Amino acid sequence: MKHPRGIRSLCRAALAVTAVSLSCNLLAAEEVKIGFLVKQAEEPWFQTEWAFAEKAGKDKGFKVIKIAVPDGEKTLSAIDSLAANGAKGFVICPPDVSLGPAIMAKAKLNDLKVIAVDDRFVDASGKFMEDVPYLGMAAFEVGQKQGAAMAAEAKKRGWDWKETYAVINTFNELDTGKKRTDGSVDALKKAGFPEDHILYSALKTLDVPGSMDSTNSALVKLPSGAKNLIIGGMNDNTVLGGVRATESAGFKAANVIGIGINGTDAIGELKKPDSGFFGSMLPSPHIEGYKTAEMMYEWVTTGKEPPKYTAMDEVTLITRENFKQELEKIGLWN
Repeated sequence: MKHPRGIRSLCRAALAVTAVSLSCNLLAAEEVKIGFLVKQAEEPWFQTEWAFAEKAGKDKGFKVIKIAVPDGEKTLSAIDSLAANGAKGFVICPPDVSLGPAIMAKAKLNDLKVIAVDDRFVDASGKFMEDVPYLGMAAFEVGQKQGAAMAAEAKKRGWDWKETYAVINTFNELDTGKKRTDGSVDALKKAGFPEDHILYSALKTLDVPGSMDSTNSALVKLPSGAKNLIIGGMNDNTVLGGVRATESAGFKAANVIGIGINGTDAIGELKKPDSGFFGSMLPSPHIEGYKTAEMMYEWVTTGKEPPKYTAMDEVTLITRENFKQELEKIGLWN
């Protein structure tokens, strides 16, 4: 017969093993949660990012908490909310890049990991916060693809460079904008476009009226022999306004090639049967949403920290011929 004390010891040991086993099972069953915060939740771009972040969650087995953060107050409140709900980190496109230091301070306080997407944080001096992992568009390379597409379409139309001029609407105060237009001009030059046929016009605002004004100021400088025009800019609106200006100046659509960047702001224009706005370089919100969510999941579960900068240069030229099909592929057509 076993001594009662020995039986009690065996019981205690069994209970301890059971407790450890239950604890391990509970930890294994605990759902990993990450946040995905965007500045304009109503925009198709961010809806697509969210949808593909959730797809990554389904594929990998984690939950995505989606929160709209249209201003600084809601952003900081959302970070507290994520922590209270058991999230381990979050992906964010901030409403204002200068919120970077405040976002990082709040995240550190709540022990949350952070990845910035689309828009990169800047510090109090306006410099990029390069210590924060960031995934975004490779501005110069995407600009190069824009410029190459404009040159290719001009050659397809048989345009003579002697009669062709380019108006590039610039916004050099924004580093991303400067890199895009610099890349575009680089590609035009590599395609043989004469450097002295490129007119630069500084934008005051990044909207259609602002780019109309900018382009108008350049059009008056064109020589009488200017027959064809290429219109460039950092996004769709800065090109759309330029195209409007050419229409007012009497240029026919067949003599104008404008290609924007972003795609989503060009849908209405591409629905028109004829316009000098030829197309747009459509980035990949579906890839960005999936990839950033996946990177965050790996970071919080395995400790694998993402690169400080992941450059995305995957863009698709959408035109009147293919825009509907390309937008449908990634859920941006409605």
